[in-house]
Amino acid sequence: MSESSRELSRGLSIRGLVKIYPGPVAALRGVDLSISDGLFGLLGPNGAGKSTLMNVVASLIEPTAGTVLLDGQDIVKDPRVMRTRLGYLPQDFGFHPDLTGRAMLELLLTLKGVNGPKGRRSLAEELLERVNLTSAMKRKVGGYSGGMRQRLGLAQAIAGDPRVLIVDEPTAGLDPEERHRFYRLIAEMGAKRIVLLSTHIVEDVATLCPRLAVIRGGELLADTTPRQARAAIDGQIFEGYVDDAGLAALASGASTTTRVLAAVLVEGHTNRVRLHVRDGAPPPGFAEVPATLEDAYLVVMRTPADEIPARLRKASADVAAAEVAA
Repeated sequence: MSESSRELSRGLSIRGLVKIYPGPVAALRGVDLSISDGLFGLLGPNGAGKSTLMNVVASLIEPTAGTVLLDGQDIVKDPRVMRTRLGYLPQDFGFHPDLTGRAMLELLLTLKGVNGPKGRRSLAEELLERVNLTSAMKRKVGGYSGGMRQRLGLAQAIAGDPRVLIVDEPTAGLDPEERHRFYRLIAEMGAKRIVLLSTHIVEDVATLCPRLAVIRGGELLADTTPRQARAAIDGQIFEGYVDDAGLAALASGASTTTRVLAAVLVEGHTNRVRLHVRDGAPPPGFAEVPATLEDAYLVVMRTPADEIPARLRKASADVAAAEVAA
């Protein structure tokens, strides 16, 4: 294969991916995605098919139909291609609370069959330094905070310098300071590898990922960028204040052209409401506000698949390439 061909085939290529469980339950319905180096966000509610997609990519389960190529190699036909190049941080990672951070990581390295030129202990200490846990490596894991546990999980995931790193709901339950510390670490990890970030927290994707996909009911609804997603609903998001009765009236009158995206009780019976008004004028008292990625995500979630605007469903190739390059 020529050098130019290798460059063209780099990354993950997912085509026509279908997974049907007994029942039958269609967990994935013909998913097509191309994912290059860097951070890629996978957004969707619980039960959307995110975990199934990640498990297929990780070669943990076999798809009913479709192909997954990593740098041009078929991982469905030969799962070892992925398994030898994968780092995985699941949502719930089990640690032994009575082991120190260093001892726990050494055990995980042993189970993964990963060693370093100076031995596993030295490698464990290097990894702990990368995730800023050197000062806590002799403390028992049972005393670690949620953020520290996630960083320990990330240390085992990056052992062996994987080509692909999959992280599942990495910031769920973390306080703001721990979340932003984790953001910095994940961003560093995405410099030279593919990082697939699966989450239902829109802020994670808005902060980290130059590209994202939205999945619902096993179907890919959007493959876009944060900027393109916001631009697709620019001028269609309005905010205003209404009482409970007014909110109920807005909700009951929601149509294909007007949707209530979010409502926050301010005080008493007053609600701050965000509306998506696709056509026409907003209700009296509502003013246009800048669109956010969360607005775009909620529009996708609450719109029938065949009614999602094309600009929101898929970013144009030139815009996507420009944003990823930036």
